[in-house]
Amino acid sequence: MNTAVIGLGSNIRPQENIQKAKEILSRTHTILAESQFIKTKPIGSVPQDDFLNGAYLLETALDYEDFKAYLKKVEEKLGRKKCADKFGPRTIDLDILAWNNKVTHEDFFKRNFVKTTVLELLPNIKF
Repeated sequence: MNTAVIGLGSNIRPQENIQKAKEILSRTHTILAESQFIKTKPIGSVPQDDFLNGAYLLETALDYEDFKAYLKKVEEKLGRKKCADKFGPRTIDLDILAWNNKVTHEDFFKRNFVKTTVLELLPNIKF
């Protein structure tokens, strides 16, 4: 089994879409823990609502690449649309922030809310 910290973010009906993502993820994976969810300001120049961001620690039998592809399918299922501005509004954003107790996403070093939620779930993570 592999463990992953999955970052979740939404600014389109965030409570609803984060709950839907959790329900889908928990059908085939074991959610071990949940971080606090933090309201954050959007990045970029597109006027939009604030985001709700947090993370889940979960177990998966999938390997890294298959799990990454699985998360993209979950995003599509929840109506995520790619737009010209990569920092635009979204129903859900799912990113692998850590894999098997090692940081895997550059946002850990760039965005305080990412680091905070990962460290809440894995205080002894390697980075």
